[in-house]
Amino acid sequence: MAAKARKKTPAKRALRSAQWFGKADKDGFAHRSWMRNQGLPSHVFDGRPVIGICNTWSELNPCNAHFRRIAEHVKRGVWEMGGFPVEFPVFSTGEAMLRPTAMLFRNLASMDVEEAIRGNPMDGVVLLVGCDKTTPALLMGAASCDLPTIALSGGPMLNGKYQDQDIGSGTHTWKFDAMVKAGEMSLEEFMSAEAGNSRSSGHCMTMGTASTMASMVESLGIGLPMNAAIPAVDSRRYVLAHMAGRRIVEMVRQDLKMSKVLTRKNFENAILVNGAIGGSTNAVVHLLAIAGRMGIDITLKDWDRLGHNVPCLVNLMPSGKYLMEDFYYAGGIPVVVRELGARIRKDALTVNGKTLWENSKDAKCWNRKVIFSIKKPFKKQGGIAVLAGNLCPGGAIIKPSAASPKLMKHRGRAVVFENIEDYHARIDDPKLDIDENCVMVLKYCGPKGYPGMAEVGNMGLPAKVLKKGITDMVRVSDARMSGTAYGTVVLHTAPEAAAGGPLAVVRNGDTIELDVAKRRLHLDISEAELARRMKALRGFKSPHKRGYAKLYVDHVLQADKGVDLDFLVGKSGTPLLRESH
Repeated sequence: MAAKARKKTPAKRALRSAQWFGKADKDGFAHRSWMRNQGLPSHVFDGRPVIGICNTWSELNPCNAHFRRIAEHVKRGVWEMGGFPVEFPVFSTGEAMLRPTAMLFRNLASMDVEEAIRGNPMDGVVLLVGCDKTTPALLMGAASCDLPTIALSGGPMLNGKYQDQDIGSGTHTWKFDAMVKAGEMSLEEFMSAEAGNSRSSGHCMTMGTASTMASMVESLGIGLPMNAAIPAVDSRRYVLAHMAGRRIVEMVRQDLKMSKVLTRKNFENAILVNGAIGGSTNAVVHLLAIAGRMGIDITLKDWDRLGHNVPCLVNLMPSGKYLMEDFYYAGGIPVVVRELGARIRKDALTVNGKTLWENSKDAKCWNRKVIFSIKKPFKKQGGIAVLAGNLCPGGAIIKPSAASPKLMKHRGRAVVFENIEDYHARIDDPKLDIDENCVMVLKYCGPKGYPGMAEVGNMGLPAKVLKKGITDMVRVSDARMSGTAYGTVVLHTAPEAAAGGPLAVVRNGDTIELDVAKRRLHLDISEAELARRMKALRGFKSPHKRGYAKLYVDHVLQADKGVDLDFLVGKSGTPLLRESH
């Protein structure tokens, strides 16, 4: 009787790390022996997956100062699944401390991440992200290498507390500062509010850029479910870290690379979710840059097309009342995805091996004051509106959910600040010719001009306007604004003034028209006059003559292209490089 045919067992896939640790020669000897000085036994070099834990811990980046503990929980999961965890540091772009702006160094950090991954024996990577720019920087760098990857956010702080109210990081900073200028709050009260603003580990607990990007990690599918909202000090954040460690080992064995997760459908889901949560405008430049690294053609048109009719469902500061802790208790991102329903690309894969829809379809909302239903949204207009016109040939953006409805269509006289120093010098001058009907214009604060495109676009209003009880005016700039900020603020005008964009030729007294419904931003001068001014424009000369700042200014792309460096767009993968000896 013939023997039954046996099903062949798939051949074990050779791991990348075997090129370091699996060789019986002098090179393998050297690689293993040096690692042994950390007390590692022989069996960790037996062909198990090597998992890099990319850590942005830094005491100069308080949002990420608890990451050493998170890394330890990731390691537990990796060891448990038969992997070999190796933690390594990269440049930590701290939003609170770094001058002139953390955004200047996002691309530098991404280069650090990319080269660290490519040059070292890793089969998969867990990215520890939190503070605003650490998330896009690590995703950009990892995308250029395309290994199996999970992003793990550090989580938001607990709700801030001051007297009888919850206060939000950033949002109440701007609010209280305006109240002091208006005479509604004493300086002593302002200073006392500081102590309760950041009362636990974690990043901003408003729906600022950090929380938005943590939400993007989850909605892109590059993070595990509930990544966005679990507070940093909640024990469930550390459980999530443990599970990320377990899952990344499985992903390596399945060869589930980053490019298999970050597809166009995943980016479209993230754009939809960003609109529904009232997410930060900063998500636009970051997702454009990440998509550029993946070779996916996402543009501003996609942002406007997908976000045009998305209502805002989440009642969180700065667009609403509540904070990320409340968002978690209400059900988090899965509830938002379930509410979006038919709009979601339901077959978009995530790192846990399921689709975003499978992860969210049974989610329940536990607080309708925080997460509204799609039938009765918190605000009818969410998303990011992309503007066009002679003032922004490459586009500009505005966040409708954070703007004043009455100012969404407005014509006003321009009051121009030539740079940030000019703004600071004159904004509270009683002689400044300005009222609430004017349009404040700030130049030379874009990628090249600042440099780094700082978060100064939400210019504080003049004290004399605030004292009249006015809290919002139309503001236009080539800068960004903090995701924690609010107001009728037009941002990211492209090209920027320093790149020769029309913003550079706006003069005091010019009329500017904003019409968000028609997606229009217009400088009300004739084509001939605009051409004459543009011809007379002297080129921008950067003061930076050396170092990274010069490299950045020479090679940075404009806001509509994601503000990446031109030579970093795309990916190189992880080819086996030459031996070091």
